[in-house]
Amino acid sequence: MKENYDLVIIGAGVAGLAAAMYSARLGMKTLCLGAASGSEAPIGGTITTTFLIENYPGFAKTSGRVLAENIKNHALSYPLVTLKEERVENVEKTDEGFAVKTNEGEYFGKTILFASGTKRRKLEVPGSKEFEHKGVTYCALCDATLYKNKTAAVIGGSNCAVADALILAQHAKRVYIIYRKEKLRADSANVKKIEEKQNIEVIINTEVVEVKGDKAVLAVILNKEYKGSKELKLDGVFVEIGNVPLSELAEKIGVAVNEGKEIIINHRTSETNIAGVFAAGDVVDKPFKQAITGVAEGCTAAWSAFEFLNRKGK
Repeated sequence: MKENYDLVIIGAGVAGLAAAMYSARLGMKTLCLGAASGSEAPIGGTITTTFLIENYPGFAKTSGRVLAENIKNHALSYPLVTLKEERVENVEKTDEGFAVKTNEGEYFGKTILFASGTKRRKLEVPGSKEFEHKGVTYCALCDATLYKNKTAAVIGGSNCAVADALILAQHAKRVYIIYRKEKLRADSANVKKIEEKQNIEVIINTEVVEVKGDKAVLAVILNKEYKGSKELKLDGVFVEIGNVPLSELAEKIGVAVNEGKEIIINHRTSETNIAGVFAAGDVVDKPFKQAITGVAEGCTAAWSAFEFLNRKGK
């Protein structure tokens, strides 16, 4: 027999956890489902890999792990919230709501919230797959200490890419940021930090077209010469080139997405085109994706779900 909830939240990043907290405050029995251990978005979400956060109101400085843990503990302080570390495998729309199947159980929600986040975009060039975990990596916080007194490159120009470079610079003797556009798109405060680091060098208008190595990464090949050569000798490559929305399950039940596979929402209410279905966080169609905006959308979605059920008399 399926366990019944007023709201089932798919995703236990900060957007999903904030929604769970707000939902419980509104008196709704709430289930929040996070990914299983070892998967791309564990409990707390991808922000748990962020070493330093300086732009979340109320916290001058904190880490992604601490921020996510605080929001999780806040949500779990309400008895109406159940948090389960299970991987969602299927969602079906029923006459009364939504049936959710995970790798461990089946649940029913009168409403559903997709806060499923994103997965990292892979570097699709020759050698990138071959040398993954052998010098090609997607987590500076996890692997930076392996590059003490070595040379590494970060591919990308976002705040995340700059943050990775700053983490690496604490260990590596030389860090390159390789970005395909003319200027980094990170916040000016982060760019200033990069400029102040003697061991970080930015290579703009350039792309990596191949990763070379033997048993591990030895170099990358660039699409144009840098200091007289297209080959740049490296010990490691850290990839931060954006993310792909995890919206497949939402699409399956008819939720509208844009060309980039982001879930389209009403930005006033966090509603989707399907009645009783809401979305929040990095999976939705917004250009500015931050923890604070995801948390706000999650809380808005919980309120909208509450209003939806009141209108239905459920």
